[in-house]
Amino acid sequence: MNWETRVSKMLGIRYPIIQGGLAYLAYSELASAVSNAGGLGQITAMSLSSRSQLRDEIVKVRAKTSKPFGVNYAIGQHGREYKHMLDVAIEENVPVVSVTGGNPTAFFEHLQGTDIKKLVLVASKRQAIKAEELGADAVMVVGQEGGGHLGRDDVGSLVLIPQVVDAVSIPVIASGGIGDGRGLLAALSLGAEGIEMGTRFIATEECVHASERYKQNIIDAEETDTVIIKRKIGAPARALKNTWTDKILELEQQTPTYEALKEFISGEANKRYIHDGNDEEGFAWAGQVVGRIYDSPPVSVLIDRIISEAESIYSRLK
Repeated sequence: MNWETRVSKMLGIRYPIIQGGLAYLAYSELASAVSNAGGLGQITAMSLSSRSQLRDEIVKVRAKTSKPFGVNYAIGQHGREYKHMLDVAIEENVPVVSVTGGNPTAFFEHLQGTDIKKLVLVASKRQAIKAEELGADAVMVVGQEGGGHLGRDDVGSLVLIPQVVDAVSIPVIASGGIGDGRGLLAALSLGAEGIEMGTRFIATEECVHASERYKQNIIDAEETDTVIIKRKIGAPARALKNTWTDKILELEQQTPTYEALKEFISGEANKRYIHDGNDEEGFAWAGQVVGRIYDSPPVSVLIDRIISEAESIYSRLK
């Protein structure tokens, strides 16, 4: 099967598979492994506390792979400044950046005059059209099945992806509910030219910053074991169910404000679960694809498996 699409060609990768930004998890170990396996690995920039830390991660990735990689910027974190971190990607001539969680207008303006490819995560047709108008090279479209922050319209990937494909001329990358070869081939059938996976890459050997407890909980979970939090403050996001998310939902009913929820939805609460494995004193992002995840293999094995499965299905259908 010919895996060249506009996405793989534009990004210089063998397979049109992109690793999600994964706050507090996506660093050099995971990013380089994904890139070496033929996909596009990414570093999460805004989980780092300084320019020097981001530069160090970029240097580490380049020491581990000669393949293209990206840096993800989650810019919607309550007005947190990001341009000094974006300057590092520009200075280091990073080939690809992705932006999530906010209006990318100022982000794109800061990149003017560079050759850096720009990917934008969107959750609606309207957002995709706007991203194309602003100069995005491709859009990553996340359906309601996805983990982490989602759109407000509760539209699933099966409907949303072809809607966006028909609405824009730039390449579309499918995200949300994808974790195997079936998902990859389905995304291509819907008109997408690549996939982005977040949750599936957490349960891999090279996602070394994720606690074993977090990984095992992903493996053990059913597709019904996630819940959407923060909906009442206008920022819906999908996480694994636990007593902590129960508290969040209870607070949302009582006092639906960011200030009331701040302690429970903080980065520190997130890290207590995902780094320390304290799964009753914090929360962890995960998509409904947890119901399709049964192991934590090396990244290379995972990607080979996805490609082999997709090619097998394609041969059968052909």
